[in-house]
Amino acid sequence: MRFTTKQRLDDGVLEREFILGEIPGILWTPASASAPVPLILLGHPPLGLRKMYPRLVARARHAAADGFAAATIELPGSGDRPRWAAAEQARTDLRRALEAGEPVSAELIDALILPLVDKAVPESQAALDALLSLPEIGGPVGYSGGVISVGIRLAVVEPRIVAAGFFAGSFVPRTMFEEARQVTIPLHVLLQWDDEGNDRQASLDLFDAFGSKEKTLHANMGGHTGVPQFAGEDAAGFFARHLR
Repeated sequence: MRFTTKQRLDDGVLEREFILGEIPGILWTPASASAPVPLILLGHPPLGLRKMYPRLVARARHAAADGFAAATIELPGSGDRPRWAAAEQARTDLRRALEAGEPVSAELIDALILPLVDKAVPESQAALDALLSLPEIGGPVGYSGGVISVGIRLAVVEPRIVAAGFFAGSFVPRTMFEEARQVTIPLHVLLQWDDEGNDRQASLDLFDAFGSKEKTLHANMGGHTGVPQFAGEDAAGFFARHLR
């Protein structure tokens, strides 16, 4: 891991951009910490770190206010990272189906999501290796948001993640429902009830499939961008309970 930029935000949070191999990322740490702090790994949709930065830094500031570090990495095929043809074709096919008002087939969802999961999860684990080697970060680790299938796979294969907050609404391949049954860590799942791009019933079925003994579904009225402010406060309380 090589840090490339460093700045203090107006609330004192230290923001550092880094490169891990060829993967760009950002790390935020609290203004003052007398001991190594827990870490929240921030997921995001495949729109690129620059486009997602305002939302990511807001979430990171909230984490830092609670005494946690937060970090994120660029997803494969997003931002300035090299594209790969199969993913680009799947995205083109998805846009075509949505614009035509056609149902999104299970085969298209598989082509769109599964290669991303296969690439993103090992990269997230490599990022955890590097981040947890820093003296200011000591764990435990939480995972928050992003493509829910990436979060599911991480929750299954990465023992350092002890709690996860998921955003329902991503397309979910059929095989991920079976993986969801293997998830056992505490979960906090946010669902926008009127999300126009979300199959509500599929989200409810996925929540039911999770094998965790502690799992909470927070469903709020409104569309994809209508998440109420208090929903973030509820998620912060969830991580405070499980990372401190």
